[in-house]
Amino acid sequence: MLEKMFKLKENNTDVKTEVIGGLTTFMTMAYILAVNPSILSASGMDANAIVMATALAAFIGTLCMALLANYPFALAPGMGLNAYFAYTVVIGMNYSWQTALTAVFAEGIIFIILSLTNVREAIFNAIPTTLKKGVSVGIGFFIAFLGLQDGHIVVNNDSTVGIGLFIAFLGLQNANIVVGGSTLVQLFSVDAYNQANGVEASFNNVGITVLLAIIGVLITAIMVIKNIKGNILWGILITWILGIICQIAGLYVPNPEIGFYSLLPDFSSGLAIPSLAPVFGKLDFKNVFSLEFVVVVFAFLFVDLFDTLGTLIGVSTKAGMLDKDGKLPRIKGALMADAVATTVGAVLGTSTTTTFVESASGVTEGGRTGLTSLTTAILFGISLFLSPIFLAIPSFATAPALIIVGFYMLSNVAGINFSDYSEGIPCFICIAAMPFCYSISEGISMGVISYVVINVLTGKAKEKKISVLMYVLVILFILKYIFL
Repeated sequence: MLEKMFKLKENNTDVKTEVIGGLTTFMTMAYILAVNPSILSASGMDANAIVMATALAAFIGTLCMALLANYPFALAPGMGLNAYFAYTVVIGMNYSWQTALTAVFAEGIIFIILSLTNVREAIFNAIPTTLKKGVSVGIGFFIAFLGLQDGHIVVNNDSTVGIGLFIAFLGLQNANIVVGGSTLVQLFSVDAYNQANGVEASFNNVGITVLLAIIGVLITAIMVIKNIKGNILWGILITWILGIICQIAGLYVPNPEIGFYSLLPDFSSGLAIPSLAPVFGKLDFKNVFSLEFVVVVFAFLFVDLFDTLGTLIGVSTKAGMLDKDGKLPRIKGALMADAVATTVGAVLGTSTTTTFVESASGVTEGGRTGLTSLTTAILFGISLFLSPIFLAIPSFATAPALIIVGFYMLSNVAGINFSDYSEGIPCFICIAAMPFCYSISEGISMGVISYVVINVLTGKAKEKKISVLMYVLVILFILKYIFL
């Protein structure tokens, strides 16, 4: 049945590989079950209810991806979009969280319409193949940086830059194109960590976790080199187990007040499923005709659109899923799954549900079909009952997986023709922008703008057959920078 449903042989895969891919994807993105409630509760929403909404939105969205598109991509309430929801729309603009949910719902409806009319598909296809490879490489750097952050191997610092492409970043800093933010970092030290976070952690809190993350990277790398099946998943589990051993031995001392929790699952509250009632269906349509509301919807729409497209481009390019024309077959199903997930997620009571870049970890393990995403969806469903187990997986255990996946995606740089400067320079700008600006959508924006402008001004636009839609995107991106 699974063979017939997911066409495993046609995609050169098997049940075991797909299940391992789904497990790996889930393990690298399970953090959202804890982080999303923490962020959205700042808006006044019930944190326990958000746990339920997060798990259900991820379950439904990822299940839709499996059944509608047969692709190994997982969905969940997106990072960045949840922060925009809570801190900008609700706290900053003084909207109620009910109105913010309505904006997300409106975004989802618009996405459904755009998916049915092939607009989102057309945007995907309009982006040149070379630039798609640049997006994939940029996402590789972005994922690797997430891993370095999760493992506390690098910490925020306002004066020292520790991420790659150093010279390019100096140029961006000197021109004030980028200013203080998440990618201004330095190599870990306890003092630097405490200064950056305003806490008093010790080696037995943060220091040992950094050491474990580094050990995890080395273990995972060795297993990759030895071609051990499920190497990324094993890397996560081994790093977690080493952490548990350190906790039992007293080398790791939990301190919840500064964000370092026990690595042992906590079943003290039982297996009760929290009620969804406090946030379910709480939409408020009173302000839908105001200009500010339209701006909020557009902001959600814009970031989600290009984060999703960037993830689909990056992961599918790495997996070799694109056809000879650089198009993704069955993309309409993938985009529809994303649109439905956003709409349903808003009704359930959570911020924008989107395709997660961590899907790349499952693809790296060999996941190629909807069976991978089905596995991930089932695990999100199970998490409603066994959340203590999944919430016990620490970020330092998943950090090695993200770093190694970043390496895998970086390999697409070999497919970029850097000898053609009209192709290479826009790709480089796209690659640099993603980690530096901490955003996939910003990388796409700058890549598209630079690609069109450079080729138009050098008289290569006709030769490159730049589509009308690319010019439209440039105008929209520029307007975004002016008004948002």
